[in-house]
Amino acid sequence: MEFIDYYKILELDKTATQADIKKAYRKLARKLHPDLNPNDKSAQEKFQRVNEANEVLSDPEKRKKYDQYGKDWEHAEAFEEAKKNQRRSTSNTNRTYTNYSGQQEDFSDFFESMFGGGGFGGSARQRTSQFKGQDLNATLNLNMTDILQEQKQTLDLGNKKIRITIPAGVEDGQTIKISGYGGEGVNGGPKGDLYLTFEIYNNTDFQRVGNDLYKNESISLYDAILGSSIEITTLTGKVKLKVKPETQNDTKIKLKGKGMPIYKKKGAHGDLYITYKVTMPTNLSQKEKELFKQLSELR
Repeated sequence: MEFIDYYKILELDKTATQADIKKAYRKLARKLHPDLNPNDKSAQEKFQRVNEANEVLSDPEKRKKYDQYGKDWEHAEAFEEAKKNQRRSTSNTNRTYTNYSGQQEDFSDFFESMFGGGGFGGSARQRTSQFKGQDLNATLNLNMTDILQEQKQTLDLGNKKIRITIPAGVEDGQTIKISGYGGEGVNGGPKGDLYLTFEIYNNTDFQRVGNDLYKNESISLYDAILGSSIEITTLTGKVKLKVKPETQNDTKIKLKGKGMPIYKKKGAHGDLYITYKVTMPTNLSQKEKELFKQLSELR
């Protein structure tokens, strides 16, 4: 297996902080996203590598293993366990393995000898020890309008593609577990799991807070004073609202059930809150100014 420098992929050095990693990932993910590069195979491959690098470096435990074991980091736990068994079973071995510290030490022959057909003369129990595969992390970028309904999507994990169902209403930063889609187990052990984190880009004029949506709607001074009927746009279509006479600036109204779909509650939605912003007329004519003056003298 060829060593992949995840730091180089994210254009970072090994001293990068978690904040540096997150910032670099988001920058490159947006730049290389398949939606922005639909016919660029090279960009799509780089996007996959960027996701892979982020999966490892954004997780402190995985990053520690990667820094120590290089390309064999996914088998770090198996290596440590096997090394303990080896120490117990033999006290006289001249074979030494050093930690990964900048140069890529190759642990592959060690794994083969411990778990394959070779061995140091260890017991059969050592050779047949089973270990669960490494858990994997992946990030899926979606627009807010993509999660208004349940949808199926193909997720490219680099070496394989899986078909998943995305429930309506998932939130930005939410992580779900997909069992059995992680790394291969050791010696026939169970596969690891895949943890999928959603990054939701708000491509609407609404502000999302939980399952509720918020939006400002401008109304004219005349509509605010005299009352009117206006049409506003929601995520599911247009709705007519009646503005009451003498509506004050920053008046808030609630449209029940016009918010986001609630995660794993079919048919349930949050609410939409509209705040009226009264706009003042500008460039008044002399006649209009006189009329406003007359109105002011009536009160």
